[in-house]
Order: sequence, then C-alpha cells, then structure tokens
Amino acid sequence: MSVRIAIIGAGIMGADHARIVSGDLPGASLHVVCDASAERARTVADDFGAADFATDPLQTIRRSDIDAVLIASPDETHAPLSVAAIEAGKPVLCEKPLSQNSRECLKVIEAEVSRGRQFVQLGFMRRFDPSYREMKAALADGSLGRATMMHNFHRNVEAPANFTGQMAITNSAPHEFDVARFVLDADYTAISVFQPAGVDASKTGAPVFMVLETDKGQLVNIEINNNAAYGYDVRGELVGEKGSIVLNNPVHTRHNGRLMAFERYAPDWRPRFAEAYRLQNKAFLDFVRTGVFPAIASDCWDGYCATLVAEAGVEALMTGRRIGIDRTDMPSLYNRQ
Repeated sequence: MSVRIAIIGAGIMGADHARIVSGDLPGASLHVVCDASAERARTVADDFGAADFATDPLQTIRRSDIDAVLIASPDETHAPLSVAAIEAGKPVLCEKPLSQNSRECLKVIEAEVSRGRQFVQLGFMRRFDPSYREMKAALADGSLGRATMMHNFHRNVEAPANFTGQMAITNSAPHEFDVARFVLDADYTAISVFQPAGVDASKTGAPVFMVLETDKGQLVNIEINNNAAYGYDVRGELVGEKGSIVLNNPVHTRHNGRLMAFERYAPDWRPRFAEAYRLQNKAFLDFVRTGVFPAIASDCWDGYCATLVAEAGVEALMTGRRIGIDRTDMPSLYNRQ
C-alpha cells in the first residue's frame, strides 16, 4: 500500500518536498498539504495532486489517514510539531534545524527516548549528496591517511533582509557543522569565530569565518558569506596526511562566446542539492515502511549537536573568545555502533 504523507508548511521547501513526494517517490502518496495560509496550502495541494489541504498542523498530524509527516514549516515550529508526531506514533522528516535552542532539542530527544524508538529523521540532506559521500568513503578506505583539516565555504547571492552575522551561524552554518562532523566521524570541542575588520555582525549579510576543533585533533574551518553576489557556491576540501579530496559541483554545461568560456552558478541551493533531497526523501520512505532508521541520516541527537555548536558560535562571535562545546551524555537510543 502507498505511504500517505502529510506536508506541513507550503513555502519554498514545502513545495519542493511536495514535488519530490508526488513525482519521485514511487510508493508514496502526497495526501495532505497543511499551511497557516489556506490559499497557499490549496495551491501546493492542487499543483502536486494532494488529496486534501488543511491549516491546522496538530490536527493534520493526528489524522488517521496519515502514515508519516514531513515538517517544512517555520523553524520555531519544528520541535513542538516533532514532539506531536512522536506522541501520535508518526515517523517524521523534519527540515533543519530541529530547534535553534539546544534545550528544546533535548525535549524532542526525551520524547523519543520515552517511546523507546526513533521517529524523527532530520533534514541535513548533504549526508546524501554523492560528493560528500565520496569524500567520506575516501577517508574510510585509508587512501587519504589520517584526516587533519577540512575546509568549507558556503556562499549565497544575496542575504534576505535582516539576515545578520549571527544568523549566518544559526541558519546557514549548521549544514556545514553537520556534514563535516559526519565526514570526519568526530565531535567538536571548541569554536572560534572571526569577521573581517570593519564588519558589523548586526548588519545584513555580514560574513563570518569559523574555526572548529574536533575530539580527534582535526581543524575545520567554515566561511559563510551570504552576500557573495555572483551565485550559490558550496565548496569543501578534506585534507589528510597522504592527500586531499575536493568537492566538485555538478555542472552540466560550459558556455563559449565573446572570447570567454564560463559556467553558470545556480541562484540558490536547490539545483546543487536536488539529488541529495531526492535520496534523503527516498531513505525516509524506506524508514516509514521498515521502521529501520537510515544508516547515514541525521537524527535528533545530530540536530542537538548542530544547535549546540551554533549556540557556542554566536557566543564566540559576540565575545571574541574561543568557546568550548560541552554535550550532555548521548542516550543509547542514538548509538549506531
């Protein structure tokens, strides 16, 4: 039987997920689209053939004709809606962040632990991106030797209004926090954050440069520049004692003309990570069907770790100090060994 999925949130991400569920996931049915705006919910439902639309997320989660929930609503709703889905016994694919407050992340973890199983797959989709997976495989097979450093940068065309340097840490950087932790199979112990001279952290699009230390002695640096102007650009290099491996962006064409050869950048993240989203959602569907949590997917513990790093990063930015990162003990539910 088809897995009946409800999508909560009909904005850019919700609509993208609706397209994937309706067109790229055989065995899944886009059953309900829910949004605070009835008009927006109806539009996305109609565009992608959903059976129904709604405006109340809690009622949608509790519907008997819903098997699983995909949360793409505003960030502050992620944790409470995830808890509601856990209480209803419904598997969840929740867009990042689980919460921007680490204590709230722990409440979701407590809800899962009390049920004795995992329900929430978190939307750190870069773990499914083929380039990052090849990077992790190169480290695992020993060809790079011991990892020493990982370099990352994340650039956008233009920051939204009021998107500050602090928000670059809490909203943009968590993807890098998670995927570097995934590739290195390490946890962070400290973070330092820098900005170019004369940059005001409270201004829109203020760039940040972070240096993280891991419990395996590696260094990870992350540049976030949300006003890069030229295009959406994510790059990374993993450096080992025997060599390095560099991410390649998937580029389908090169243009020639006027004595130039050039490639175009995408305007946002969706073309770059389209395959990662598809593979992530496919893994979620398998999770709903089998009850077996996907081996490489992010879970609530990973979400807590990313939020903890973001909180420490904001403190490091505001104080100019290196900030240590201390985690609570990980519940055995999340032990993948």
